[in-house]
Amino acid sequence: MNEGLLSVIEKLKGSSEQEVRIVLLGLDNAGKTTLLKSLASEDVNTITPTQGFNIKSVASHGMKLNVWDIGGQRKIRPFWKKYLENTDLLIYVIDSADKKRFEETGLELSELIDEENLKGVPVLIFANKQDLATASPASEIAEGLNLHTYRDREWQIQACSAVSGEGVQDGMNWICNNIVNKKK
Repeated sequence: MNEGLLSVIEKLKGSSEQEVRIVLLGLDNAGKTTLLKSLASEDVNTITPTQGFNIKSVASHGMKLNVWDIGGQRKIRPFWKKYLENTDLLIYVIDSADKKRFEETGLELSELIDEENLKGVPVLIFANKQDLATASPASEIAEGLNLHTYRDREWQIQACSAVSGEGVQDGMNWICNNIVNKKK
């Protein structure tokens, strides 16, 4: 699974000491930590709810990709704003199978999009848990979230399964092609 992260880093080799700050958000149980562990090639079978936040940095060739995985429980969400400063990319994770919470996740995402510190910041939305039979397709989720109304930034919705790793690489490729090239 690490190829995703490594390919991002390979493409970033050209610049010296470049850091990319990525904030990983979404409701509790959406699969943020599983996604992060999957990117870091760590075991995804031993994950507990994130009480505060996890940070993973991958350094290679003078490049550093810093991913902040912040807990999604309702009581933690008001603190999300504190982590948004100097963000290069927002990754927002959605549990595609949890239809009862689509409205809630949509409201949280639209509040984030309106945050001053995220003005114009590209957004990658992972429609996670596509391995479950009850998962809604990414296109349906995009429509429900009104993503087509986001005209002030680059955005992408990517169907994925953090557990199997499927679709994660495609999301990483999008990050490479859109974010990294802009930072050069």
